Amino acid sequence: MSGFSSTVPRLATASPTLAPDKASQVTRKPYPNYKVIVLDDDVNTFQHVASCLMKYIPNMTSDRAWELTNQVHYEGQATVWVGPQEQAELYHSQLSRAGLTMAPLEKA
Repeated sequence: MSGFSSTVPRLATASPTLAPDKASQVTRKPYPNYKVIVLDDDVNTFQHVASCLMKYIPNMTSDRAWELTNQVHYEGQATVWVGPQEQAELYHSQLSRAGLTMAPLEKA
């Protein structure tokens, strides 16, 4: 077996390619907002709806509460607040307990 070279061809070595660090690829997604929607009914008075909105929805002015109350009456519903789920659940629950007819929470 003389005459045969026992050298094995070597592959060129390159520096390893590093996969991007997964932590640096995190895409930040904001939490979804939820809509609190009051529905029209034949039970609640305009005054009661407006009063509840002012009582339970933060920073609700009298003028805005009355605009929303009219929207509930004439359009059948109004989105009275939009924001993070936990707060939306609280406001939805408070308005519901006060006797308002509420649509299920929905993503904005």
